[in-house]
Order: sequence, then structure tokens, then C-alpha cells
Amino acid sequence: MILTLGRDDSALEYWPEIFIRMDFAMPVDTKPMRTDLPRVLILGGAGRLGTMMRAAWQAAPQAVGITPIWQARREVGLSGPVFDILTAPGALARACAQADVVLLLAGVTDGSADDLAVNVALAKAVRKHAQMAGLPLIAASSGAVYGRASGPLGEDTPCAPLNDYGRSKCAMEAALTGMKRACALRIGNVAGADALLGVPAPEGGRVLHVFADGRAPERSYIGPGALAEAVARLARLAVEAPARLPEQLNLALPGVVGMDDLLRATDEHWQPAPAPDTALPKVELDVTRAVGLGLVPEVRINAAAVVADMRRVRQRMA
Repeated sequence: MILTLGRDDSALEYWPEIFIRMDFAMPVDTKPMRTDLPRVLILGGAGRLGTMMRAAWQAAPQAVGITPIWQARREVGLSGPVFDILTAPGALARACAQADVVLLLAGVTDGSADDLAVNVALAKAVRKHAQMAGLPLIAASSGAVYGRASGPLGEDTPCAPLNDYGRSKCAMEAALTGMKRACALRIGNVAGADALLGVPAPEGGRVLHVFADGRAPERSYIGPGALAEAVARLARLAVEAPARLPEQLNLALPGVVGMDDLLRATDEHWQPAPAPDTALPKVELDVTRAVGLGLVPEVRINAAAVVADMRRVRQRMA
């Protein structure tokens, strides 16, 4: 299998959200951690990212500082509300009434432009009910909104997405414009939920594109445990200091990591292949704002640490 790097490296930037049910069954302790903590309604809790975050929070419940309420579109054993966001507005309203902040993970990641328009419809529906309940809203977006812009890519970098997914996320963000206490969370690659480490290696081993100078692509990454901790902190911030909640926020660890270094950290063997002209050598999100908010440490990313984070979470999911 060749990890093809397209014009915006979309295969490595996007992660499945709602509509994707994991093939494994994860033992879940569904008892609330503490009822006096901020209650976070997590829409799309059964998706890959929600599943990883749930495992990370359960590994260290004393450090989470929130009470998660896991919504899913179908019954998957989360002991939270089960409803379709777009077709059950009453259920969405009732769920919002039980929360202090809303985290929107639900969405689609591929398909036609019409298919991806669901991302905008979801944002509009959730905005309406979050506003009615007087709740802050954190909506998962993607670094794909930046397209081919040269980095480091700060939140003020003009968005110029190169494909329908990126355009749908830009439109989703636009649907939140003007809403007080709304944050579009532009997440970098999440180790274990990406196309590099999130899928099993093929029988013949991985093939990774490299450039003429022998270097592999470099990307902004974050481990699932670090992501879960950052999101929990952001949710608390949205409740306790809403004036500090930014409209857009990049989220990854500082710096970039080589994809070849990540594979070495997993002890995987791989073969190089020439990168196409459309491949992007480096995509770096500027996370100065996230560091300033105390969401991620100032220490630059390390491949071994990211892989160790991913493995700890996977152990909880096994």
C-alpha cells in the first residue's frame, strides 16, 4: 500500500467522525466521573476520534475535569442519548438542556459535495440548539481548510481548501460566524486516527512517498491522549472563562514530525517511493494560541512520545 500524498494530503488530514462505528467492542465504564464538573455533550461520540478520547479519559479520570455525555446515532453501549442530530431536534434540545458545553465531532469525511454538505447542516442544527440553551459550542474542523498555504499556518491564514472536504469544513465554520462562544477547532493529524498509523500495515509493508532530497513528508501531529486532555481543558475554559474561547483554534503539538520517524518509532518496515509533484513536503499548524491557553505543552513534538501516547490509548481500547 502506498500512502499517496495528494494536493492537500487529505488522506492524512481527515479522520472519521460520526457514521463510523469501530469494529471492536470497547469495555466502557459509563458511570459519570463527578456531577459537579462541567457537563460536555459530545455529539458523535461513537466515531473513531470519540472512541479514542473516551479511552484516554478513562485511563486518567481524575485528570479530566469534565463530565462527558456521549451521544450516538445508534445504540452502541455509551449510556448517553441516542438520536439523529438532523432528524430529532427535540432530542437534541433535551440533550443540550442537560449540558454546560457542546462538542461537535459528528460529520462526514468523504463523498460528493452533496454528501459533505451534511457537515454544514449539522453545524447549523447544533448552533441553533446550543444558542437556545445558552451553551458554548466547540466544533471539530480540520487543517484541511488551509489548503496549500505555506506555513506555519496560523488561525489568521486565509483558508483556501483544495477539495470538497476542506470546503465543507470552511462552510461549517462559516455557519458558526457571529455566534458568541463558538470555536472551530482545526485539528492536525491524530496518531492512530490517520491514514499512516490508523490502519494496519499491508502484508508487504508500507510504502511512503519521499522527496528528491530523501526527506519524507513532515506534518503537525498530536497523540490521542494529548488531544483528549487538550479538549477537556478547552471545554472547561469555555465554561469558566468564555471570553478566552477563540473563534478558530489550531490544535496539534508544536512543530512537525517526519512520517518516516513515526514509522521508525513503531518499529515498522517501509519502502520509499518518489513523491508526486503535487505532494506537500511540510504542513505545519501554528499552535501558539493553543500553547498560550495551556492546552498543549510548549515542548516540540517527538515521534517516540506520540507513538507511546497512541499505544497507551489503544491498550485501553483492546
